[in-house]
Amino acid sequence: MILELKDICKTYEQGTVRVPALKNVNLSVDKGEYVAIMGPSGSGKSTLMNIIGCLDMPSSGTFFLDGLDMMKQNDNSLSDIRCKKIGFVFQSFQLLPGENALQNVMLPLSFAKVPRHLRKGIAENALSRVGLSDRMNFMPNQLSGGQKQRVAIARALVNDPEILLADEPTGALDQKTGAEVMELFKKLNEEGVTILMITHDRHIAAHAKRVMYIVDGELGDTAPEGIEAV
Repeated sequence: MILELKDICKTYEQGTVRVPALKNVNLSVDKGEYVAIMGPSGSGKSTLMNIIGCLDMPSSGTFFLDGLDMMKQNDNSLSDIRCKKIGFVFQSFQLLPGENALQNVMLPLSFAKVPRHLRKGIAENALSRVGLSDRMNFMPNQLSGGQKQRVAIARALVNDPEILLADEPTGALDQKTGAEVMELFKKLNEEGVTILMITHDRHIAAHAKRVMYIVDGELGDTAPEGIEAV
């Protein structure tokens, strides 16, 4: 099992008011799974993604990633885990505008302290894997939206993470380009990549092999009233 959350709660303090964002969330993801978590705006999706991505800590509960107890890690350990065990794909791509595709993909390798002489070859393989072997030296402003997202996916994969986290990965793309990115996710999953995707779009969620639903901070495997099931 790659990921296991048990009774995860997250509460924010707003002055003297306690606002629950996640309520006793339970989730397990096995190696090689492709899971979508679907929910409307304000449902707790982003909070859950931040916790799974080790960008935030829960208020209570237990959280294991690849057998490690995340609640017992210090800041340096969490940074190392984010770098080596988790790949992030964001809606807004988050490419460095002054670096070409290859340089953007090489960046996580430097953070992971991969030897300098190995980085270029590893990044080239990652870009080839997402179908961009002919765009390695292009700057982000020379790439289409779909190509930018492919670069972002290559960057997320370059350290061979245990899990790929995708947060609304087609949100900035048109329908046709979004479908192409979803086909790439399918291919990667067939190659063994574990994918956890957050989305509000039932058509995007339908590409996953398992869909869960989050509403008002509560996660379940059946669609609650008012949410159309995938």
